[in-house]
Amino acid sequence: MNHWIPLYVIVPLAAAFLVLILASRIKWPEKYLTSLAMLGLVVLSIAGFFFVSSFPVTYYIGGWEPISGIPVGIHFVVDGLTILMLCIINIIGFLAAFFSIGYIRQFTGEKYFYALFCLMVAGMNGVVLAGDLFNMFIFLEIAVIASYALVAFGVGKEELEASFKYQVLGGIASLLIILGLAMVYWQTKTLNIADIASVLKGINNSQYLWFTQLVFIAGFGLKAAIIPFHAWLPDAHSSAPSPISAMLSGVLIKAIGIYALLRLFFNMFEINSQIAWLFLVLGTLSMVIGVFLAIGQWDFKRLLAYHSISQMGYVVVGIGMGMLILARQGDEATATLAIVGGLFHMVNHAVFKGLLFLNAGAVEMQTGTRNLKYLGGLSSNLPVTSATCLSASMAISGIPPFNGFFSKLIIIVAAILAKQYLIAVLAVVVSIITLASFTKVQKYAFYGTPIKTAIGKIKEVPFVMLFSMIVMALLTLLLSLLVIPGVRAIVLDPAVESLFRTIQYSIPISGF
Repeated sequence: MNHWIPLYVIVPLAAAFLVLILASRIKWPEKYLTSLAMLGLVVLSIAGFFFVSSFPVTYYIGGWEPISGIPVGIHFVVDGLTILMLCIINIIGFLAAFFSIGYIRQFTGEKYFYALFCLMVAGMNGVVLAGDLFNMFIFLEIAVIASYALVAFGVGKEELEASFKYQVLGGIASLLIILGLAMVYWQTKTLNIADIASVLKGINNSQYLWFTQLVFIAGFGLKAAIIPFHAWLPDAHSSAPSPISAMLSGVLIKAIGIYALLRLFFNMFEINSQIAWLFLVLGTLSMVIGVFLAIGQWDFKRLLAYHSISQMGYVVVGIGMGMLILARQGDEATATLAIVGGLFHMVNHAVFKGLLFLNAGAVEMQTGTRNLKYLGGLSSNLPVTSATCLSASMAISGIPPFNGFFSKLIIIVAAILAKQYLIAVLAVVVSIITLASFTKVQKYAFYGTPIKTAIGKIKEVPFVMLFSMIVMALLTLLLSLLVIPGVRAIVLDPAVESLFRTIQYSIPISGF
């Protein structure tokens, strides 16, 4: 029985409505209800790795099963990539929600914050579960509309301006995605991903499909904020409340951007060299330009936002190399290594970048500023925040034994094996510049001489905020275990299998 699958959407949707209903009658229920709902989703997501005997698993909404191999209803599909994404979304979601209990009290309208938070999570879970393009788009819009409101939650000039820019560019991205959907439907007369894949095998219209793929890359590239589609991200991520910044950078750009591109270009379209090269070029540009834009920043959160662009570049580079090798019918083991590296880094980035945004939120909450020039000497007053920020800084910079080192190493080794030596060199250089950038953060925020902060009056943040930061800091070490073959076989290998074995994705949907 697969009736547990829709719970990923039902639970956060129900929590969003209950928060609004109960908050007007009972004092302070919303923060605990949201965290409880997210904790339930964490348990459900992790259990999926161990209690699902084989992937993929399909849930037919309303009982509408395929008729003569033709999908006629809405399907939720859970495979290795889906369950990996659900774990990322819901674990980071729980920790961000728990952190918010102590953080969001400085704002008014807490019940609206938690309701929007739950809607955003429901939308992201729906995106990764949807087996058809239309419902993927619907859930995507639920997630991004909630995120538009959350970016503007502080209702200051900076927040409203950032949200407006985010909405404008997000609207353009949505229009491009809708155009791509229309073009696919015009050609195939279906929107089911598995059904589209089977229809496209019999269509010889390369120019039409090439343009359709470019439209999707532009639309989902805007959602993922890869270069040159990144203009909205620095303002939105730096202006949002810090738990939302952690969600936007840690999971949103992955769930509605990177995941969608992976699903479409591995399980729907046939991989070709031109698209693979485009992925590789966009990933390399994002990796390099993002880090150079970041190193000159003095706004703590803005610096982190630009690093999100750079770190997503590593993910796209890994995926692009794997695609290129497969398109050229090269060594499948090297292609697998590249894709494993990309997915591994995507998981790692969710943790260490989410933690860094929570650190920035804790610093700003206690000092009233996020300008590194006006900070310094906080390690003695904020010892836990300082220690966890150091672990996240080491992880994002690729310093062993933290998780970022191993995922970057895998990508660099894959690049060398694929004879992409320039990319290997650039990946190392970018990592060195990233280390320099976060050395600046540590020096000016935690270990330098205080300049304008009343250092004696600053105290550590509440326990609920510390708990989330400590758990994430531990994860920056524990996720290094994914490099061990036995652990990787449980977590990452099923995701890679779901990308490589398109037929296995189609069988439970079409019935053939």
